[in-house]
Amino acid sequence: MEEKHKKVFGLAVVGVCGTVAVSLMAGSIPFVLPAFRRICLPYVPATDNQMRNVVSLLKNRKGTLIDLGSGDGRIVLTAAKMGFPSIGVELNPWLVLYSKIKASYLGLNRQATFRRQDIWKTDLNRYDNIVIFGVEQMMSQLEEKLSHELKDDACVIACRFPLPNWNELSSEGSGIDTEFELEEDEKQFQTISVTEVATAMFDDGQAVIQVLVQ
Repeated sequence: MEEKHKKVFGLAVVGVCGTVAVSLMAGSIPFVLPAFRRICLPYVPATDNQMRNVVSLLKNRKGTLIDLGSGDGRIVLTAAKMGFPSIGVELNPWLVLYSKIKASYLGLNRQATFRRQDIWKTDLNRYDNIVIFGVEQMMSQLEEKLSHELKDDACVIACRFPLPNWNELSSEGSGIDTEFELEEDEKQFQTISVTEVATAMFDDGQAVIQVLVQ
């Protein structure tokens, strides 16, 4: 009888350990999957410095905001506090759930919404402000998507990596006060304060703002 109890206990322990292992694997899948995608967009929370730069750029903006790859929701929630109707799109279901819970806790669930959605399948032409903490490998593809979908007066805040295919025509100053005249296709715009924060304006009214923070 004692041997039978030991066997049952052993099976129970194995079952519990197996359940825990499967749960851990299931919970880690959303974090591991990006490594298997063609373009990896890992979850790296925005630093305080990056947050301050984004907030600074948004102060003179209005309209709707979308954060592409919203992570734990801090950009969307901050923008919502500033009065922007904001949405975050994120593939990681746990981060989406966390963001929704935090929005509800802060009383921002009407102003800030979150969706589990692929950024490449997200139509951007309805948004006034687009925020992206991208990786270098994706910026060319993102640049093409933005050029097709941006509406007039739309603003893009690109953090960590700039949109790549802008040609420098001339520059003045140095460091964070450098001013560049750039050209993309047949559109010209200027950038200001390029080390920390850069602002650009197309001739046709489209605005592109870059936050360059390493």
